[in-house]
Amino acid sequence: MRPDSARTAPSQTESPRPLRIVVLVSGSGTLLQAVLDAVEQGAPIEVAAVGADRPGTLGEDRARKAGVPTFRSVVGDHPDRAAWDRDLAARIGGHAPDVVVSAGFMKILGPAVLAGPTVLNTHPALLPSFPGAHGVRDALAHGVKVTGCTCHVVDAGVDTGPIVAQRAVAVRDDDSEETLHERIKTEERQMLVEVLAALASGSLTLP
Repeated sequence: MRPDSARTAPSQTESPRPLRIVVLVSGSGTLLQAVLDAVEQGAPIEVAAVGADRPGTLGEDRARKAGVPTFRSVVGDHPDRAAWDRDLAARIGGHAPDVVVSAGFMKILGPAVLAGPTVLNTHPALLPSFPGAHGVRDALAHGVKVTGCTCHVVDAGVDTGPIVAQRAVAVRDDDSEETLHERIKTEERQMLVEVLAALASGSLTLP
């Protein structure tokens, strides 16, 4: 987490400064909602802004209902992917987050974004197994008995960054991709909130 030289050190009676995050979404925003619910319940997290890569996402709607500022950066609005990457990095940087959370954000982030604050992502498999867009489907196809979810730091690869946390989920004999994914999502939401709270408290540091 970036030090804040403008603040004095908290006394023993003060609560730690909330972890300031920007959340990136592409769709329904259920991971975002888990974070917003945790904030409502007193988790030491501040959602500074929510960014989307397309118009009309439910994630943006969830942010607005919670009174969280939103922004949008659409690849097609820019001459090339590098220009989009720079625009997204600038929009994120304008909110001065400690950490960026990729919460179902379906775009590969480029060097401009990755040069800024650390980006965390959650993935519905136990990395390094089954990276990519079809982690749940691939786990079922391989016949594994246990899969799960992973929180990791985003790097230039696809689901290759350092692992921060993982949770296991048993695969049932009658599981479909949908039923398994729903159980993984439950663990994924809890895991993300716990990771962010631990970062805020200082009990967890990023690799």
